[in-house]
Amino acid sequence: MKKNISIIGVPMHLGQPRPGTDLGPDAIRHAGVVDKLKRLQHDVEDLGNIKIDSVAGEEQREDNLLNLQSIIDASTILAEKADDVVAADRFPLLFGGDHSMAIGSLAGISKHYENLGVIWYDAHGDLNDSATSPSGNIHGMPLAASLGIGHQKLTNVHGEQPKVKPENLVIIGARDLDPGEKELIKERGIKVYSMREVDEFGMEQVIQETIAYLKDRTDGIHLSLDLDGLDPMETPGVGTPVEGGPSYRETRHALELLHDADVLTSAEFVEVNPLLDDKNKTGIVAANLISALFGETLK
Repeated sequence: MKKNISIIGVPMHLGQPRPGTDLGPDAIRHAGVVDKLKRLQHDVEDLGNIKIDSVAGEEQREDNLLNLQSIIDASTILAEKADDVVAADRFPLLFGGDHSMAIGSLAGISKHYENLGVIWYDAHGDLNDSATSPSGNIHGMPLAASLGIGHQKLTNVHGEQPKVKPENLVIIGARDLDPGEKELIKERGIKVYSMREVDEFGMEQVIQETIAYLKDRTDGIHLSLDLDGLDPMETPGVGTPVEGGPSYRETRHALELLHDADVLTSAEFVEVNPLLDDKNKTGIVAANLISALFGETLK
């Protein structure tokens, strides 16, 4: 199960107000992930970081959305890059960067699938739009935008059609959902494993059910793993921590199971913020989880 992996760094910082997520891709690299993947005998090329311009001066808001046009510009660049990687028959592995980057990654990757499945491992649903968002921060909207919900500029990145169908989505680890997100989940029938269900069923059953649910209805599966999906004791370097998440060991086991099933066709690891971290602990966790996803074992 050796992979041809293309790494894309996404120094996205525009989807939320905290500085530092632009340093996330290099923090993951600094933790040695490229060497880890090469030792596992994968063919690895690091394409470096895409260019994302900073926003000078006052924050830019349009229709209650922070940095909307700048995010559209960055998402378009990322979508084209991810599109090219899939077209070259390589596995896109993206390092972030705040979670608004998923607008671009899903837009580019989904071009190659009729029914792209998505595993969204996150404390949050990221299902807000400008009307339901308490903050206007677009890192809380990428999943909604990918479903075709929200501002037209966001939903139309790299193509006008929805990138993901609600029945092809599984959210794991949710424990901080806004009222509008809960309503949308019910309306669209989105499958969610909250932390209560993870605790009740165990992570192994959750992952096995997720694989069974997505495998036959999709022709590719993307993993979007937010480091705040884990308990903040494990990942201090995130901007929106939520207590009560899964442990590092539970999460690593989840990724080992996904590796064994060999169902993923792309993946991203997001919301690493070294300015909030403790000696790059979160970057190291990300690197170790990526290694587990690609076959590293603890034996």
